[in-house]
Amino acid sequence: MPESSGVISVEEERVELEAVAEAIGRSSRLAHLLNYIGERYFAGQSDQLTEYTIATEAFGRSKTTFDATEDAIARVEAHRLRKRLKEFYEGPGKHHLLQVSIPPGTYVPTFTRRLVELASPSSAPHIASDWSGAPSSLSVAQVPYPGARQPAPAASKLIRRGTWLLAGLALALVAAAITLAIVVRYHGASPAATATRSATGAPSVPQSAASPAAQVPLRLLAGYSGAPQSDSAGQVWSADQYVHGGGSWRRPDVAIARTSDPFIFQHWRTGDSDYDIPLRPGVYELHLYFVTSERSSESFRTFTVKINGEVVLTGFDINSDALGENIADERIFRDVSPAADGVLQVSLATERGAPQINALEVLPGMAHKQLPIRLVMQRTSFTDHNGEFWRPDDYYMNGRQSDQRQEIAGSPDPDLFSTERYGHFTYAIPADTRDRYTLILHFVEFYFGAPTGGGGGVGNRVFRVICNGETLLDNFDIYKEAGSLHVLTKTFYHLKPSAQGKLNITFEPIVNNATVSGIEVLDESE
Repeated sequence: MPESSGVISVEEERVELEAVAEAIGRSSRLAHLLNYIGERYFAGQSDQLTEYTIATEAFGRSKTTFDATEDAIARVEAHRLRKRLKEFYEGPGKHHLLQVSIPPGTYVPTFTRRLVELASPSSAPHIASDWSGAPSSLSVAQVPYPGARQPAPAASKLIRRGTWLLAGLALALVAAAITLAIVVRYHGASPAATATRSATGAPSVPQSAASPAAQVPLRLLAGYSGAPQSDSAGQVWSADQYVHGGGSWRRPDVAIARTSDPFIFQHWRTGDSDYDIPLRPGVYELHLYFVTSERSSESFRTFTVKINGEVVLTGFDINSDALGENIADERIFRDVSPAADGVLQVSLATERGAPQINALEVLPGMAHKQLPIRLVMQRTSFTDHNGEFWRPDDYYMNGRQSDQRQEIAGSPDPDLFSTERYGHFTYAIPADTRDRYTLILHFVEFYFGAPTGGGGGVGNRVFRVICNGETLLDNFDIYKEAGSLHVLTKTFYHLKPSAQGKLNITFEPIVNNATVSGIEVLDESE
């Protein structure tokens, strides 16, 4: 797109930065970094946007011990932010007339105004039609994304000229579209070209191998038709697509357990449905998300799930799988690939009840191995010094999360395990049922012991940890083994998931509260 020479006001820059931060998730680590950079920039302190200030002020690294040669937190997160901005402006933000970037080699933001692209006179403008086949709208220029600033006067004038030039061509194409609609109505169309209605009344067209490959990671909110949304890790979820059959429903506004992102479960697609997702050849990992509520809890509500025609779930009962109503349930399937026609098909079919699904996620996978799951008991994501990504606390039930950060020892990332979940609580972490897993638990004693002011010491916090009925730790005392404010790591091997595809981990108090600060689940398959 050509750049405009118009002057950009500070207010325009603020509006764009706030819009982008909102789009990538205000609670995410990347949005936090973007807001910090913006605050310094708008305060006229761009010269203070250095690796040291970002590490110590934005990410809480110690100002006395931080060493950039050993801790790459600022560089790693800035790289992730640049990548996320690029993805945003290539996707949901592609129509923004003002764009923000962080050029490599600097942490200072740059704002660039762009003109709206006009349709080429040599190409046909897009004509949308309603279900009857009659044309409903004509688009001759891109429409700004919500929240974007309007084009400069020169750009608007150029758009108007282009509109008049295309008007004649548009009328001719409208007539052609009407003629085509009449032909289709009275002479029929091939099954591959015929759209079908969903229960909501909106046409839904089956995908074919000729469809452009979907961009992966792909995250779809089943039954949802609104704007993209970002989760607590800054990952973008899009409206439902690539689907035919079934209907859309919005679930009641009831609290959902075992998720830190309840919006993923706010809508359903119900009834027999097929997702036909065009993908490039390769290995992928498929995540399916489910939840039920009281309105859908009748007995024997079971259904079948197939991937490319192969049954992967039969007699599937969401309540049984999740152990109750209004409890988030996630199933993971590794080694998923598109069929010979280039399409990954996920089918849900009725058995004793209509199927329902809340979301689908397709990730780049690893052959014969599930992707690692790393959770940190914080509200935002974290990238450690090795570049490993840790998701915010998730999959838990009960317990409380500490908001007070403590500086700890025994880790190259002192703020990675600086908070905790404590009390009597459980985690249900999804895992492909075919494999065995290594479970790594990270603990810190935040309260008891002289340095923390909590008093006491050995014997003041004792608890056990159980995984799928097997006791991993009994009479476990963090202070006895590591003292206060020091990371203690315990590793367990060859753990088998439950039949429901979960590592169910229970933290059970014996004396005072149980606690944990980080959880890793690693597939042991070769």
